[in-house]
Amino acid sequence: MLQITKRTAIPLSEIELSAVRSQGAGGQNVNKVATAIHLRFDINASSLSPLYKERLLNLSDSRITKDGIVIIKAQQHRTQEQNKADALDRLKALIQSVTLTPKKRKPTKPSNSAKQKRLDSKTKRGQIKSQRGNVRE
Repeated sequence: MLQITKRTAIPLSEIELSAVRSQGAGGQNVNKVATAIHLRFDINASSLSPLYKERLLNLSDSRITKDGIVIIKAQQHRTQEQNKADALDRLKALIQSVTLTPKKRKPTKPSNSAKQKRLDSKTKRGQIKSQRGNVRE
């Protein structure tokens, strides 16, 4: 089980992990050993709540396909176990990002003293500007 929150968990049977060869330089180890991990998670077929599914599908994340499948490739580490843990952590972080409900904004008004200070500074600035100009004798 991948524990997302206290109440939310995903069974590992819903997460498809496959080992592939890593990209880039690394010499003989890269050519012989499949250390990178491809993680695939189908949002629609998962046991997540409908609210979390909807929020995940509405995310504009490049890791989520049009079909609602999360694809994460982890190849940062040298061992398969570390890459597997990294991929699961990244999936967990992605799902946790939609579990938080954003706080509702309370509209506020400026205080009366703030309004008065603003008007006073405007009149003072206007007086300074009016004193500029041609001097008449």
